[in-house]
Amino acid sequence: MKFLEVIQTRKSIRSFADQEITDEILQKVLLAGRSAPSCQNKQCWRFIVVKTEEIKKKLSLHSGLIGTINYFIKDAPIIIIACANPKRSVKLNNQEYYLVDTAIAFQQMMLTAWNFGIGSCWLAAFNEHKVKSILSIPTEIRVVAMSPFGFPREKEKLYAKAVSKFSGSKKRLDLEKIVSYEKWKF
Repeated sequence: MKFLEVIQTRKSIRSFADQEITDEILQKVLLAGRSAPSCQNKQCWRFIVVKTEEIKKKLSLHSGLIGTINYFIKDAPIIIIACANPKRSVKLNNQEYYLVDTAIAFQQMMLTAWNFGIGSCWLAAFNEHKVKSILSIPTEIRVVAMSPFGFPREKEKLYAKAVSKFSGSKKRLDLEKIVSYEKWKF
């Protein structure tokens, strides 16, 4: 795909086909994250790749903020958890840059995956304590986000349709509502 097409067609995928992701493509996705910019080049991010059915099922059943809201992730061939060590990062202008840096790296991974036809879904509605427990993540490390990765299913499952509609994930604000020139005009 062309670069702008990748960006403009990417969407959250919550229904996955029964198709594996090759190690070659996974490496390209992970390298895209590694290539991301970070504040003072601290590269505070760390990524956990989960392929094991048992661990995926534990995450799907026990990681949600509300019940089993993340149940759909069990169907993805891979789940990637984006973590960061705040102590290996910088705080500037009262802003914790581990969050920004990890988000940039994770987004680059998602866009690279989409370039290969692999969908993802940025998850923030998770219980960090439970995710840390399931994956043996040390206390000082923060779980910033997680996402299933997989080829989209041809026909979306009912749950995926409902959540997409509820979240309004296809809606985008007009540029006039998000961009001003020279100074704040909103």
